[in-house]
Amino acid sequence: MAVLESEVLKGFVRLCDDGWQQGWHERNGGNLTYRMTDAEVEECKPDFKYDKPWVNMGVKAENLAGEYFMATGTGKYFRNMSLDPEANICIVEINAEGDSYRIVWGLKNGGGPTSEFPSHYLNHSVKAAQTNGASRVIYHAHPVNIIALTFVLPLNHETFSKILWQSMTECPIVYPNGVGVVEWMIPGGAEIALRTSELMKRFDIVVWAHHGMFVTGNDFDLAFGLMHTVEKSAEIYIRMLSTGLPMLQTIPEDKLAECAAAYGCKLDESLLK
Repeated sequence: MAVLESEVLKGFVRLCDDGWQQGWHERNGGNLTYRMTDAEVEECKPDFKYDKPWVNMGVKAENLAGEYFMATGTGKYFRNMSLDPEANICIVEINAEGDSYRIVWGLKNGGGPTSEFPSHYLNHSVKAAQTNGASRVIYHAHPVNIIALTFVLPLNHETFSKILWQSMTECPIVYPNGVGVVEWMIPGGAEIALRTSELMKRFDIVVWAHHGMFVTGNDFDLAFGLMHTVEKSAEIYIRMLSTGLPMLQTIPEDKLAECAAAYGCKLDESLLK
């Protein structure tokens, strides 16, 4: 029962349930992965079994060799994560080459980690290198309002970042690096994984057109809070548009950087050009 009683699993399940309660995870939509600490691995190891085959991911990240990840299962529903974690969540070990995984715990009724694990994995690689190992969470959800904006806004980083920054005062403080945008692509494969991981070198948030959003964070609270903040700013903008009234005022563009700086953040002003 080591895994089921661990704090790391409780935090993982809570984020899943929070996302479900927000309405971001229809059917089996969305996924979550977490790169475990050495201490968490040792705590959970009594429950690990090393009898499953290695599965090649089609992508490689040498800096994650030997790491362990907690992941939602493919085809699993977020609404069920809290009801039966062992049936819907798994822990995987990465091989010495950094290109394959094997399940060591969970998914007791069969299955594998999320089909978008390659995207998560490469994003983890980028963020682990970029943050000296501090970043541990990759969260993908389907928030309604941010998806709606991908139908009516140009699919570029500058437009999305500026509009979302100007929709709510906290936004230039919470995500001063802005928002990356990926044009529509088929999910689950190496191509979209590589495209997303390239953008993760610059952003902590990547929007997938007509699909959803990826965010990264050092812990579960930061990752969920980032997703929540971006979606709320998108909702505000959508509601403003839905009034049919002309927009009379917004946060002045030249004040966005000043707002971020007041809280010790540096805005990526290249996105305002």
